[in-house]
Amino acid sequence: MQTIFFENTPRIIATGTIAGPKECAGVVGKCVDKTLTDDMFGESTYEKAECKMLSYAITKAIENAGEEQSNIDMLISGDLLNQIISASFAARDFDFPFLGVYGACSTLAESYAIAAALLNAGYYKKIVAATGSHFSSAERQYRYPLELGNTRPPQSQWTVTGAGGAVIASEGSPTAITSATFGKVVDFGITDVNNMGAAMAPAAADTILAHLKETGRNADYYDLIITGDLGALGSRILKDLVWEKGVDIQNNHVDCGEIIYKVIEDEFQGGSGAGCSAVVFNSYIYEKLKRRELNRVLLAATGALLSTVSSGQGESIPCICHAVAIENL
Repeated sequence: MQTIFFENTPRIIATGTIAGPKECAGVVGKCVDKTLTDDMFGESTYEKAECKMLSYAITKAIENAGEEQSNIDMLISGDLLNQIISASFAARDFDFPFLGVYGACSTLAESYAIAAALLNAGYYKKIVAATGSHFSSAERQYRYPLELGNTRPPQSQWTVTGAGGAVIASEGSPTAITSATFGKVVDFGITDVNNMGAAMAPAAADTILAHLKETGRNADYYDLIITGDLGALGSRILKDLVWEKGVDIQNNHVDCGEIIYKVIEDEFQGGSGAGCSAVVFNSYIYEKLKRRELNRVLLAATGALLSTVSSGQGESIPCICHAVAIENL
């Protein structure tokens, strides 16, 4: 079994989000807590800006929950940078235990699932789960320095500059995490570091199919099956892959990468990065859950588990997807 069920239904009681000017030019910008006027956020490096954004998202989620930091039991967080330095350095600002996790762009769902498991077992009462990314820090780590001015290929995505997090508690909100499906590592042999959608789509299909089978649900049980971050190309591949297995998600699937840059030209395949699902879910989708425009959402966040070392050595890209079922009770 890949799926665990939470009998005590941990609740998402508040979120906090921040995003860059490009990200906030679309529909998501109406829902985030803070819009940056530039991607430096008053810092001297992109990495420091990324860390500062994550600290803001954590602090804002706690503030929006009406809680004091002294009432938070743990922070679960990660990011895309080597040694998850954004999360680790941000944790210096807070006086509660820290659990650093890495799932690339699937880190938000992984953090949610671990937090829900700890809360469901009764070990803690309130946990913050958060992550983020920055276009400029990710580009120079995984691809090319920005100064080279490389032409972006049409299959590429744009790493989201932003961060988002949530306070998850044992009670206090109708919005509950009812189950989680932990993904397997799936590798279809893709080696193109610019083609994340094609690399990650098989992992998303594997986890979504496992979730539906193990929960005994049809795809239309959910108002929305949202992935993050396959982009437009990866989303189409995912729909085809699950269709081949007899599952139709044409009418209730959308990808966070498609949402965040929806009204902006030249976004290629859409958004990517750990901050993609963190910003979109914790702002735009969570607002819809609070207003009960959505009541059952499956968040299936995907991650490409590559590094500059593995890519340089010609390795293919192993990928993963973790899913959490979030429902209004």
